[in-house]
Amino acid sequence: MASIDIAEVSKTYAGATARSVSDINLSVRDGEFIVLVGPSGCGKSTLLRMVAGLEDISQGTVRIGERVVNKVEPADRDIAMVFQNYALYPHMSVRENMAYGLRNRKTPKAEIESRVAEAARMLELGPYLDRKPRALSGGQRQRVAMGRAVVRQPAAFLFDEPLSNLDAKLRVSMRGEIRRLQKRLGTTSLYVTHDQLEAMTLADRLVVLNAGQIEQVGAPLEIYHRPASTFVASFIGSPAMNLLDGEIQGSQLQIGSVQLELNLNTSRNGPVTVGVRAEDLQPDRLGLPFRVDFVEELGAQRLVHGQVDGQQLVLALDPRFEISTEMRLSVPRGQVHLFDTATGRRIDNEERSDVRAAVLA
Repeated sequence: MASIDIAEVSKTYAGATARSVSDINLSVRDGEFIVLVGPSGCGKSTLLRMVAGLEDISQGTVRIGERVVNKVEPADRDIAMVFQNYALYPHMSVRENMAYGLRNRKTPKAEIESRVAEAARMLELGPYLDRKPRALSGGQRQRVAMGRAVVRQPAAFLFDEPLSNLDAKLRVSMRGEIRRLQKRLGTTSLYVTHDQLEAMTLADRLVVLNAGQIEQVGAPLEIYHRPASTFVASFIGSPAMNLLDGEIQGSQLQIGSVQLELNLNTSRNGPVTVGVRAEDLQPDRLGLPFRVDFVEELGAQRLVHGQVDGQQLVLALDPRFEISTEMRLSVPRGQVHLFDTATGRRIDNEERSDVRAAVLA
């Protein structure tokens, strides 16, 4: 096992007008599970491939353990990768697929058999060792790909969207298997996904990327409850955080035609973006006027879609709550998030006091 240190790493492709990845700094502690998450094209897979040695590094350094690996061949970096497409040899059995890398490294036969047997036991692949990949389900093939990585006993695992080809039920099951396996082995792991739910459930820490740069790094709940920008607020969470146009006027916050008494402790005046999570909104007869457009019934909760003074808003409610077409909403103390309209960055605690007014009136 080893730490991974990424320092000032950038990637520029020939002929490109902009960097695909720009000035990334990230330290992954020994044994930590880090998830790189962001929309398609944000640079997360490119960053992973530079750590793996599958992409050249245009600028900066990557260190695995004590060794700078910029010029080290992928096979010599002591890492194992699990890909989205499994990358299994169709003419080989499960046993042969798992043992292939070890045989290439001239590992003694007895040790190969021991490692394959242990990985098969952990991943419940024992009954399938003599089958070919075509005789396996998608979930079983992904476990074989994981087993091939496990037998290597690498310093780090690198996962590139390994679950995206699986159906929803299998993805949930495989998420649990990957997390249990990583916890058991304690191997440093970098995991790439565009699925924010997958990222939240797997990570020790999340790294949210946007347009080749890091937007925020932190524990999943820290990022969920204190997003550093409107991008993070709208990307992490399902449904996404509600973002409304507002304006600070002295100690008050104006949203449309409605004023909120927030006791603001800031010299800032003018436009701001107001963020509120759907589950933090509460029905209140003295609150903000809300007109219901439609309702999504999800079983455990209802997502109520509507408008506040012409701006779209989503409210999460208990399914037993009776909904009318016209409602009023309030927000508990401390659950209003303010962002700079121009930059999208969070207005932090040093710039405003906690929200003291519970009712939007």
